Amino acid sequence: MPPVPPQKEYQYKYVDSLWCIYLVSVVAAWNAEFLTYPLDLIKTRLQIQGELAKNGKKLAYRGMLQTALGITREEGVHRLWQGLHAACARHMVYSGTRIITYKALKEKMFKQKPGDNNFPLWQSAVCGVSAGAFAQYIASPADLLKVQLQMEGRRKLMGLPPRVTGLHDAFQKIWKTGGIRGLWKGSVPNVQRAALVNLGDLTTYDMAKRFIMKQTGLPDEHLLHILSSSCAGFVAASMGTPADVIKTRVMNQPFDDKGRGVLYKSSIDCLKQTIKAEGAAALYKGFIPIWMRMAPWSLSFWLTYEEVLSLMGARSW
Repeated sequence: MPPVPPQKEYQYKYVDSLWCIYLVSVVAAWNAEFLTYPLDLIKTRLQIQGELAKNGKKLAYRGMLQTALGITREEGVHRLWQGLHAACARHMVYSGTRIITYKALKEKMFKQKPGDNNFPLWQSAVCGVSAGAFAQYIASPADLLKVQLQMEGRRKLMGLPPRVTGLHDAFQKIWKTGGIRGLWKGSVPNVQRAALVNLGDLTTYDMAKRFIMKQTGLPDEHLLHILSSSCAGFVAASMGTPADVIKTRVMNQPFDDKGRGVLYKSSIDCLKQTIKAEGAAALYKGFIPIWMRMAPWSLSFWLTYEEVLSLMGARSW
């Protein structure tokens, strides 16, 4: 038998640097966000419905389809993208940070080598949870602004005065009432949600891709990316929906002149009140649009991310 040639050590390129990966992640997230944003808006409206009913407000929407048609008919098609600029601002921080943090933890802390497919699940889970929690914490102010902007069309139809007129106005009012701490209102359930979502998304995509490649021998191309991202989207939606409901309600509640929530004292208080008033099933309100959004979001993100990396000559995820 001829001798097996020694495996060449991978040569790092500038496109493999963290700053380059950061920029690619942001671009991929913007593309995914634009394509799936209406489902995020619908999900937010659905999650607030029970809260509005609890406070004696008349509901105009019921299910996912009725909500989508209602927004389109009564507010205009363009309102399905209300708050998109805040979401894009969030992804400038969140998406790039979560990706490079995950990669840095894998390669620096756990010493994973390029092309090594033997990465233990628990290590991948630690990386996913840590990356998601860290990225979401520093991006939480943008998420708060996005949620408040998403609800303005709903408030107008209910005859309520607008709380904010735009991104800058929302920022000023939050800063005025709560200062820098006010920008992190709802950050606890937000970080909890992000940790679970990224455990589902980053970890599942990473492990599913390696598992499918090992079991089927599929090349590192589109079909493999589609199968892996489909798994990631479902797991992320299943794990993150309860925390997402709590996060949305805590962030959407009005605040007093001292920056304290009027409806909920904390995320735990919101959890207790939600279950008491609406039952445990309320924690999965909006699951269908969340899943319907996360699946194509994950697919759009990972396909864009992998394709751009491939075009640049960088190594794949």
